[in-house]
Amino acid sequence: MKVLVLNGSPHKAGMTDRALSIVEAAMAKAGVESERMLIGNKPVRGCIACEKCEDTGLCAFTDDLANEIIERLLASDGLVVGTPVYFAGANGALLALLDRVFYAASVHGKRFAGKPACAVTTLWRAGSTSALDELNRYFTFSGMPVASSTYWNMMLNSGDDSFGEDVLHQLGENMARLVKATRP
Repeated sequence: MKVLVLNGSPHKAGMTDRALSIVEAAMAKAGVESERMLIGNKPVRGCIACEKCEDTGLCAFTDDLANEIIERLLASDGLVVGTPVYFAGANGALLALLDRVFYAASVHGKRFAGKPACAVTTLWRAGSTSALDELNRYFTFSGMPVASSTYWNMMLNSGDDSFGEDVLHQLGENMARLVKATRP
């Protein structure tokens, strides 16, 4: 069993990476592997509604990670998406990729349906709940069961958020349990 983990931050070793590592460690302890992809800081295109994905199930643009994410997610048993919070929302580059990934997959019959998913946010002060809602809509629209924890799936950028770490650890345990329960 393997879960695709998307780090939606442009920073390879920032707070989002740290938060995702907590979730991954809890999943690994429960016997669920993870594969990490970093969105990074390269340019990302938004969807232009060309509808070419209706023919292939892949995005017409091939110069960023969208199609690789589609292929890796199809081969995975679940998805974890992490993002820093910018202006009470997720990273714009991440959202542009997710728009294309989820649209291209949905025009061919909800290809991610049944795969558990969850979102994780890191933030300085506020905006986490709206960013989590923003990400969870991709999952629910696609028929993906959403794993939860004991509070909002967030960790403060202060570097000292033991409560947030506990929440993310529980999220990893719950995600592993859900992946195992939904695997055919």
